[in-house]
Amino acid sequence: MELSLIVLAAGMGSRMNSDLPKVLHPLAAVPLLHHALAAGQALQPARIVVVTGHGADLVAKAAHDFDPDIVTALQDPPQGTAHAVAVTAPLLSDAAGEALVLYGDTPFVRPETLQAMLEARASHDIIFLGFQAADPTGYGRFVTEGANLLAIVEEKQATEAERQITLCNSGVVAGATQTLLRLARAVPLRANVSEYYLTDIIDAARAEGLTVGFVTCPEAETLGINTRAQLAAAEAAFQTHKRAEMMEEGVTLISPETTFFARDTYIGRDATVGPAVIFGPGVTIETGAEIKGFCHLEGCHISRGATVGPFARLRPGAELAEDVHVGNFVEIKNAVLDEGVKVGHLTYLGDAHVGEFTNIGAGTVTCNYDGVMKHRTTIGKNAFIGSDTMLVAPVTVGDHALTASGSVITENVPAGALAVGRAKQVNKPGLAVRLMEKLRALKAAKKGS
Repeated sequence: MELSLIVLAAGMGSRMNSDLPKVLHPLAAVPLLHHALAAGQALQPARIVVVTGHGADLVAKAAHDFDPDIVTALQDPPQGTAHAVAVTAPLLSDAAGEALVLYGDTPFVRPETLQAMLEARASHDIIFLGFQAADPTGYGRFVTEGANLLAIVEEKQATEAERQITLCNSGVVAGATQTLLRLARAVPLRANVSEYYLTDIIDAARAEGLTVGFVTCPEAETLGINTRAQLAAAEAAFQTHKRAEMMEEGVTLISPETTFFARDTYIGRDATVGPAVIFGPGVTIETGAEIKGFCHLEGCHISRGATVGPFARLRPGAELAEDVHVGNFVEIKNAVLDEGVKVGHLTYLGDAHVGEFTNIGAGTVTCNYDGVMKHRTTIGKNAFIGSDTMLVAPVTVGDHALTASGSVITENVPAGALAVGRAKQVNKPGLAVRLMEKLRALKAAKKGS
């Protein structure tokens, strides 16, 4: 079955009180839009069209960051949800099979729910997604007859009896692609709001003799984000679910309530995560690794048996092999650490490769940036980098080599060599005492003046 996704992401989100398009506000360290795209992508669609409007270039970039093959359609000016679907018609003119209409600000609809909608198409031409609302205020109500959906009534137009209905509209729709596009173009303009409502395709469908049905899902799946408060509530809901999922899969969370995950965080069983750890996008942690407290990780891979932290930062491109130790106040960026490497504390390794079983002393820095270009440092296996070594890239330190503490290394160090790159120490007898006496006298004179 060929499937097309239409993701509506044109809204300004005025209630967010933000210059940023609503669908780009982050949830679990990625834009809201990515959550909707991920749910739809799980069904392996042949095409994905994102409808943009406010901040179109930014939204298009975020969509392409998720999947370069996504195409975008511009809705300008915005004229409602049916109009948003209709503007995709030129891009889907030859699309066969089914289409799903999703919303970029509704992040929690599950792939299983979308699959249920497609399966329900066997008995109806159009399927809407509904939910039983604890408080239906503000939602469109489903008016049903058995398995058929007769109408979706907005609260302002609802009768008193219709307001008592708790089966409400999520906005998500499924149907044959060309049927949905035709119906979206056929709905009339609502004069009171000057918009074309996607819910009005029900009347257009019934006028053609088509049937409209519905499936339901838990209300939590349909949470839409319109305000900062709703965004915070969505973040809390995501984190609560993700923490429970991690622990169920065998991950030890020392302080679950202080651990924050990204949408795509993966951690293997028997790994341990300490308190106040924050995961950005793109983190994979293998079985048995330990992340100690107060670490920040993004775009990195940590192999089994490795330990990180406390108070460490791993940035994109950090790759830790088995049994690597990264200690407190260490930052790793775009660097590969081979098996058994130890980086105890107070160190920065950027744009580097460190060979197996090498020890990096405290205060080591790979000086990788010259103000214009980044340069790479390569350190061999079983080397020892003395404390407070500055490695001025590009530079290579060979296998079994050693650098003296406090050295500035500007040239390659051969395998097995000891490199000393520091000025000769000169002692001035008695000068410290005389200098301090002079400084104290100057200070006293200033106070007396």
